[in-house]
Amino acid sequence: MKIGFDNEKYLKMQSEHIKERIGEFGGKLYLEFGGKIFDDFHASRVLPGFLPDSKMKMLLELKDDAEMIIAINANDIEKNKIRGDIGITYDLDVLRLMDIYKSFGFLICGVVLTQYAGQPSADAFITKLSGLGVKSYKHYKIENYPSDIQLIVSDEGYGKNDYIETTRPLIVVTAPGPGSGKMAVCLSQLYHEQKRGVRAGYAKFETFPIWNLPLKHPVNLAYEAATTDLNDVNMIDPFHLEAYGKTAVNYNRDIEIFPVLNAIFERIFGSSPYKSPTDMGVNMAGNCITDDDVCCEASKQEVIRRYYKTLVKKKNGEDVQNEIYNLELIMKQLEITPEYRKCVTPALEVSERTGAPATAMELNDGTIVTGKTSALLGASSALLLNALKTIAGINDDIDLVSPKVIEPIQDLKVNHLGNHNPRLHTDEVLLALSISAATNPTAEKAMEAIKDLKGCEVHSSVILADVDMHTFSKLGINVTCEPNRQQKKLYHK
Repeated sequence: MKIGFDNEKYLKMQSEHIKERIGEFGGKLYLEFGGKIFDDFHASRVLPGFLPDSKMKMLLELKDDAEMIIAINANDIEKNKIRGDIGITYDLDVLRLMDIYKSFGFLICGVVLTQYAGQPSADAFITKLSGLGVKSYKHYKIENYPSDIQLIVSDEGYGKNDYIETTRPLIVVTAPGPGSGKMAVCLSQLYHEQKRGVRAGYAKFETFPIWNLPLKHPVNLAYEAATTDLNDVNMIDPFHLEAYGKTAVNYNRDIEIFPVLNAIFERIFGSSPYKSPTDMGVNMAGNCITDDDVCCEASKQEVIRRYYKTLVKKKNGEDVQNEIYNLELIMKQLEITPEYRKCVTPALEVSERTGAPATAMELNDGTIVTGKTSALLGASSALLLNALKTIAGINDDIDLVSPKVIEPIQDLKVNHLGNHNPRLHTDEVLLALSISAATNPTAEKAMEAIKDLKGCEVHSSVILADVDMHTFSKLGINVTCEPNRQQKKLYHK
């Protein structure tokens, strides 16, 4: 893949900048950490060269000075809110996140339940945490939040919340998803610290929008595309422009809440340490872009992927018409259409010619490979084998997996495991290929090419089965689908 981002420079610059911010507040900083810490695939897609775990590696530079608080909204526990990218509830994700952070050696202060109001599921989660030996804290809903500053910054507001004991200079406040109350946790802690005579500060870490890129830069528009469900809109920061005479980009929610935050800071500290919401941020990503053209192209592709993903949501019955409208507006601003994605048209052409589902892949060198449905293989499975042949330089006429290997697997699926579809899915064909590689040097050569699938782009003429989507995801392949079903059934899995 073409690289447009200097990851090593980012790790060094970002950790140093956070250290500077800690020093500005006398040695203690609450850092609201937005987005995903260790699996930020959106950033890695729009900033080629940014690694999904870059933020975790950056925090590891500060590990000895850092501890973590995980926030979760009690209402999200009650509603069984699902984290869409991995398909588990927020409360389970809290446990998953703690396991991961601990595996990296981070100290975890505990879990804080925000908006707590005695929800039964929240109480059950508190009991579960206690049984696991994890400290939990309750932060309560404050009436007229965030407008009633006098109540908020009082013993009846933040003062009612549990104080979370911390011991290190950097306290990272994170969460399983948006709307978890990270900022309120930070501000509540500042109130309690001030009452205890401890000087502490607040800063915000958000990778996007990138404040020192233009408002309509493709990278920032890709962020808008990723958050259409939240109705986020990138805006010029008017407070920054007024204070410094410089243009900076932020998003609507931070800009709208800044006057309130300023008033809260003034009541806690006597004066606000910030003149704009951009001032609160510590993001250095914009300084580490090495090839703007590469990042612009990657961002355009991301917008189209988001568009197709939302079309599939609509097909599945979700009310996303407004999201689709906003994504179409973003594509117009970028002067692109879905066909700008190079693997779209070839997949549709093969499907039209064969009258069956088809797929196409753009390899990292720009080569287009297609896959069609057959009696033995689904279109995605055929595509994987064809792509591996092309990458490894294997003649297209050679069978990587013998029909004699495939047929017994089909018999097992249909006659013993109760499957109706005899064709091999992607995971099954890769297992068959790996078995063949034990005795077939050509298959072994194809197996060695699997690593080169990472970063490739795939489009399908129909919505893929979950198993195929998961396989492509594990291989690092970006997939889009037409909003069509292969079969007219009510239940699809």
